[in-house]
Amino acid sequence: MLNFTKIRNFMQIDILPVLDALGIKEVNEASSTGKVWSSNAQKNVHAIISPVDGKEIASIRFSTSSDYENTVLKAEEAFRTWRTWPAPKRGEVIRQLGEALRQNKADLGKLVSYEMGKSLQEGYGEVQEMIDICDFSVGLSRQLYGLTMHSERPFHRMYEQWHPLGIVGIISAFNFPVAVWAWNMAIALVCGDVCIWKPSEKTPLTAVACQHILQKVFEANAVPEGVSCLLIGERSIGELMSNDKRIGLVSATGSTRMGKAVGAAVGARLGRSLLELGGNNAIIISKDADLEMSLVGAVFGAVGTAGQRCTSTRRLIIHESVYDTFRDKLVNAYKQLKIGNPLDEKIHVGPLIDKYAVDAYLSSIEKCKAEGGNFVVEGGVLQGKGYESGCYVKPCIAEAKNDFEIVQHETFAPILYLMKYKTLDEAIAMQNGVPQGLSSAIMTLNLREAEQFLSCSGSDCGIANVNIGTSGAEIGGAFGGEKETGGGRESGSDAWKAYMRRQTNTINYSDKLPLAQGIKFDL
Repeated sequence: MLNFTKIRNFMQIDILPVLDALGIKEVNEASSTGKVWSSNAQKNVHAIISPVDGKEIASIRFSTSSDYENTVLKAEEAFRTWRTWPAPKRGEVIRQLGEALRQNKADLGKLVSYEMGKSLQEGYGEVQEMIDICDFSVGLSRQLYGLTMHSERPFHRMYEQWHPLGIVGIISAFNFPVAVWAWNMAIALVCGDVCIWKPSEKTPLTAVACQHILQKVFEANAVPEGVSCLLIGERSIGELMSNDKRIGLVSATGSTRMGKAVGAAVGARLGRSLLELGGNNAIIISKDADLEMSLVGAVFGAVGTAGQRCTSTRRLIIHESVYDTFRDKLVNAYKQLKIGNPLDEKIHVGPLIDKYAVDAYLSSIEKCKAEGGNFVVEGGVLQGKGYESGCYVKPCIAEAKNDFEIVQHETFAPILYLMKYKTLDEAIAMQNGVPQGLSSAIMTLNLREAEQFLSCSGSDCGIANVNIGTSGAEIGGAFGGEKETGGGRESGSDAWKAYMRRQTNTINYSDKLPLAQGIKFDL
């Protein structure tokens, strides 16, 4: 449901060759087929602004409720055929998608960086995550195992099998504009589901590019029209998905506020939701930590993607005996950070996504100061040449308390809070003492501390690491968190079960019909 009316060149990146290489041109595009399904393509057009330079990249037509209905009908029709394809054959399609992504990694990575604002290396890394999940899903296509159980009745066999759910609605966020979609899409398609993707309205171009790459693979394999659809629009599209009984699973990534609304709507119709929401992630720096290694993990965790990862490090809980030393190391490291155009590979920190994010950053700084926070590295908005978009901010560090109201909330910006602890029990209580429960870490060379942190009385997060930071995750493990993070799991391990329905089967191969529990029913 796309209509480009403008595509321009800018000094920061020669965007036209990139878009052209990805198949994006000044034409009416499709949600899933290359055809425009709306009768009026000139209405509801929105500008796409890059936070890198504040310039308009293109304009795009947002989907309507009519577009949504047409897409769901097409997806329902496609599901009836796609579910009958053998899983390994579906896996072969995903294998070819992974190869196509490898061929387009450089161009797609540049577009991710320019449209979203993350560093070029992180843009490439995000595309690599897509490739990795395709590789994982190819293997998964031959491992959708069920169980066989012994029946209490003679000459009976019991087993479990898994069937596809149907339509999976995917709502993704701007900070990982393509990888999180791929986590869901690759596994869902291998499981026999079909997908409808609503990307963030702040980063739709990368979604269009992915749809082009995907569509070429589908056409080469005669995949039914409507197996993977794209709807670009505002919150209303997500609301339609959440309230639609035809959507078997809604997988939503975003803020806790958004997730509560999605969860309530899906729950009201007894549907399934997979929620990946906010994080308020901490690293415990032990007195037995390797401080140099800890410094790398803390700085990247706090400033990577300009603090706009759900796994970004928000809090450092530092043992009192090494507090001053580690704080001084952090301050010195922050002095060396390079902030600017993320397409320059020497740059560490790019812009925030938009002016609203900048306002939230500034507001959080003021709230921290009002509660008594002491900034050892001051924040602020950068101005002048190279910062014309107004979205570049200084990563900052504040000495704070865990019970500050602002510390209890997630601010999607590079603000890091420091706090002291005396005992490990105290540190773990501080780490757990926030509403969110996504990622956590401890830096220690003490085996007892590491094991306590990973025990049932340790971290209450979905991800708990030792001697690595909170930010980033490998696709082989299930990704997700607890408490207000939503409880969902995506990507590796057995996360595929969320995309399927379980069925228990019993086969009687005798000439009698014995009843369970020894019940007698003689006629």
